[in-house]
Amino acid sequence: MNQASNEEKVVKKNKIESFDISRSDETMHLAVDLAKFIKENRLYQNIQGKEYVNVEGWQYAGSRLGILPVVDELTNMSDSTEIKYLAKVNLLNLRTEQIVGAGFAICSNKEQGRKYYQEYAIASMAQTRAIGKAYRNILAWIIRAAGYEPTPAEEMDYQGNVTEQKVEQPAKPAAPAKTMKAVPADAVPVEPTPAPVVAAAPAPVAEEANVKYATAKQKEEIIRLLNNPVITRQEKTKMLLNINKLDEERAKQSIVKLKKVIEDREHDQSAAA
Repeated sequence: MNQASNEEKVVKKNKIESFDISRSDETMHLAVDLAKFIKENRLYQNIQGKEYVNVEGWQYAGSRLGILPVVDELTNMSDSTEIKYLAKVNLLNLRTEQIVGAGFAICSNKEQGRKYYQEYAIASMAQTRAIGKAYRNILAWIIRAAGYEPTPAEEMDYQGNVTEQKVEQPAKPAAPAKTMKAVPADAVPVEPTPAPVVAAAPAPVAEEANVKYATAKQKEEIIRLLNNPVITRQEKTKMLLNINKLDEERAKQSIVKLKKVIEDREHDQSAAA
């Protein structure tokens, strides 16, 4: 009796684990759930009167469909006058373990508002944009059904807005310094007042530039472990939303911990049966 009850619980859990993108009735339910989640967590930006969903909102939609982004390539296209990165992201279907989509994106420090960004911030934004682009290619209609613009907010970011242009134009220096200041990745810097080039000092190299992010093989192993029925939806969603921020060491630790959790829970279930 207990075993049958446990099996019933597992079946029920799998039914609510994620939606099926091939079924219109399920995806419309997802659109309602998505609209509520984005609004409650303010995962959108208002740009010129329209609401654009942040990449975290797109990741949530993807995770509910069992589709995870995996950074496949990060190419340094920089030269002596520009810091520029190209990123490619693949979308992996957790059920079939097949690639179901992809997205490419570029970020450069020549974009408006990114002149003083350090290299790691440019590389990070290229990956973030590629994640949003990959999801947009297959899920744009679901975001539209949820009541938002079908373009990731990070894609709109480089275009700037009217307010930002009005601030920058009067203060634009004739000969800006070519050294870079340390600026947080998520902040939008305001153009500084002109200063003598002699006074500019080289910025320290950020530690993040040398971070070795988790490999594709490590991410695939984490995904496989998260797909185990004993892992809760909340645990899975939280891990998926942060998987691209893991470095190699943290990814290794996460794999070990996940294996231990799965082993302990499967043992407890066997004992209960």
